[in-house]
Amino acid sequence: MHIWVDADACPNVIKDILFRAAERTRVPVTLVANSWIRTPPSRFIKSVQVSGGFDVADGEIVERCAPGDLVVTADIPLAALVLEKGALALNPRGELYTADTIAQRLTMRNFMDELRGSGVDTGGPAGFHARDRQAFGNALDRWLASQPRPPSPARDTA
Repeated sequence: MHIWVDADACPNVIKDILFRAAERTRVPVTLVANSWIRTPPSRFIKSVQVSGGFDVADGEIVERCAPGDLVVTADIPLAALVLEKGALALNPRGELYTADTIAQRLTMRNFMDELRGSGVDTGGPAGFHARDRQAFGNALDRWLASQPRPPSPARDTA
């Protein structure tokens, strides 16, 4: 069980939620980005910097993720790829991508790309709000609760 983060565009508030969850649950979190990402000192949190280039970070995540892992990304094509590998994909706004919803999301993304390519101003994504942060935290907590717990560290009984 591992959490992978498409970190270049991930909001800092979401990274903070993930950092706290990693410490609380001892689930490893790895941020993957084209640029250096500061992480708190923790044996459960690390950052991987990949070379610049189109979809290099995405390729790294797809290569490293395994069935049952969670990938945090707003990138719909990346979400589709990790779903094919058996991982789960969670949007920073708290939407869990599924095999049932990803085809529709890809179609809508491609349609919007076509509109933008033809000169139509489609606007950008809505602003990130506290309700988005709350939805993400709730979805992450549900995923964490559904996972087997790692063994507790040995206690000194002397």
